[in-house]
Amino acid sequence: MNEFLQAAIEAAREAGAILLEGAGRPKEIIYKGEVDIVTESDRRSEAAIVARLRSRFPAHAIVAEEGSGGAKAAGAKYCWHVDPLDGTTNFAHGYPCFAASIGLLENGEPLVAAVFNPVSDELFTAARGEGAYLNEEPIHVSPIETLAHSLVATGFPTHHRKRSANMGYYWEFTLRSHGVRRDGSAALDLCSVACGRFDAFWEFGLNSWDTAAGMLLVREAGGMVTSLSGAPYHPGDPDMLASNGRIHAEMQQVAAHVAASSV
Repeated sequence: MNEFLQAAIEAAREAGAILLEGAGRPKEIIYKGEVDIVTESDRRSEAAIVARLRSRFPAHAIVAEEGSGGAKAAGAKYCWHVDPLDGTTNFAHGYPCFAASIGLLENGEPLVAAVFNPVSDELFTAARGEGAYLNEEPIHVSPIETLAHSLVATGFPTHHRKRSANMGYYWEFTLRSHGVRRDGSAALDLCSVACGRFDAFWEFGLNSWDTAAGMLLVREAGGMVTSLSGAPYHPGDPDMLASNGRIHAEMQQVAAHVAASSV
């Protein structure tokens, strides 16, 4: 496992250097959808990560956001899930909240994780059963016991935005908490839950590369990750709820209320 984690760390740091170099330059922006964009730095970062992982672990599958991994997760014992630039819109606008996120799944379950924010020089790492770390120091979820005293986070999709149900959830959680933050990087939001900056995070429509690393960090930091209904969560599922564990049931109750109200 240490070999896997070390490879993830090296790849995340290499990708972070590429992103930091590109952050101060004019960016070539390509639209994949109405508001879904990709930059040259996304592609350079992904190419570097995939090349490093493929050279170290040629038998492993790699699923990467921009498609250069060339492999599907189905049937693979080991599969890397790579987001070379989580927070592309932030990056394109010069907002310093983005990261490279790399997670390895073993038979569909998270095994190692590395998320690197090159702007703040924060490296979040975890390995199954070995705890979660920020720059090699142990991290833990917050001790907050109630939603009313919590700061929570969410995100909104770039696809089918008008059909997103999240605005109702956003409204209810805003009224019931200290506030809801929307920073535009699911990977970093999950890291913030893991280190106690946020007490919970929920979102709809995330891809496996958005959550494969972050969900392990939350779990290894002592938190909880499920679907909004409380079912087991797997990377790529339709919705997720991550929390410090203490407010998880209350978050689920609010989510159930919103879902029932929208029927």
